[in-house]
Amino acid sequence: MSVILKATNISKQYRLGLVGTGTISHDLNRWWHRVRGKEDPYLKIGAVNDRSAKADSDYVWALQDINFEVQKGEVLGIIGKNGAGKSTLLKILSRVTGPTTGDIKTKGRIASLLEVGTGFHPELTGKENIYLNGAILGMSKAEIKAKEAEIIEFSGCARYVDTPVKRYSSGMRVRLAFAVAAFLEPDILVIDEVLAVGDAEFQKKAIGKMQDISKGDGRTVLFVSHNMAAVKSLCTRAIVLEHGTSVFEGGTDEAVGYYLKGKGDFSNRKQFGELYNNETFQLNQICINNELKTFKDILVENEVIDLITEIDLKTDSPEDYHITYHLYNEMGENMFAFTHWRNDIALRKGINKVLCKIPKYFLQSGQYFLTFLVVEKRKKAIFIEQDILNFTVVDGNRVIGDYMGKEPGYIRPDFKWENLK
Repeated sequence: MSVILKATNISKQYRLGLVGTGTISHDLNRWWHRVRGKEDPYLKIGAVNDRSAKADSDYVWALQDINFEVQKGEVLGIIGKNGAGKSTLLKILSRVTGPTTGDIKTKGRIASLLEVGTGFHPELTGKENIYLNGAILGMSKAEIKAKEAEIIEFSGCARYVDTPVKRYSSGMRVRLAFAVAAFLEPDILVIDEVLAVGDAEFQKKAIGKMQDISKGDGRTVLFVSHNMAAVKSLCTRAIVLEHGTSVFEGGTDEAVGYYLKGKGDFSNRKQFGELYNNETFQLNQICINNELKTFKDILVENEVIDLITEIDLKTDSPEDYHITYHLYNEMGENMFAFTHWRNDIALRKGINKVLCKIPKYFLQSGQYFLTFLVVEKRKKAIFIEQDILNFTVVDGNRVIGDYMGKEPGYIRPDFKWENLK
């Protein structure tokens, strides 16, 4: 495959608190350095783009030294926390704004969908905006006419195509904007976190269309989203941005794993001290490890996993309480709940060390989050703590040639099979 987009040393600097580049003195200083053939003096200063830290400079680097290549037909995911520089990068790639340093080389037409209704004129009708956006992309009226019916049908806005866009809901705008961008056949389609505005049905439809664009038509998609499930299902490769710099580039699964691991403190044991201490109980620690191993060892899928909860019950009726866990996958989806009371194990007053055994091969390799609850029987949960323990399960040792890639889903129950013949 050939390279269709190449970004080299892309950086973007902004001045804080003011519109434009800054003061007259700064602009004159820049001019004087340029006249003498010297570098802009303000490129040597500037803070890292960390929005949680107090500014100690008049300048900030929204992006700094970003380098990557995109092959024709590739779907590249760009992920990171809010303020990491994702939207700034897409605006530079779409030529909405220019980079402070660096350059971008592209082949073919670029269509961007950066914000709801980007490029739409509010006073024009939906149909008129289709032709306006097509003309901006450099398409002839005949080319746009050939795609008009498909665009309108896909958007689901047939009733309103002759109505001014200013009367559209945000969902209708993004549906029509996506349809225009997708069906007018750009060589590179740039999409920011706009699909979140659409309903679930449209999101599924849009992701399917993007897959058709990349696989069937061989066109390139750059996709920014906080929906890790969408990134995993759509992208072939991903870049992780942090504070305006690229911190990881590689396969989608690895990039999503890197991003999610950065969001949480992954550890196989948590000791709480006085953190969760009240009149009913004190939670001392939660530990997870493979059977006959310690919490310091890596969790593997092909061995039994022990989950140990140490809790000190202070009540005179400890049998009225039980502990419950909710297990979430790396996408934040609630997989299932489990509790000890179904095994007729009663808690006692004082320190309890409760062991739960998870069968081998039950959990697929991946990252998991546990929510902890203390429940009073026949009443309600008296304590809930989300993401109290985060852990990672990796592939166990397998025979060479046996592993054909990660199987679908998150659990691998070992059902009992019989041949009744």
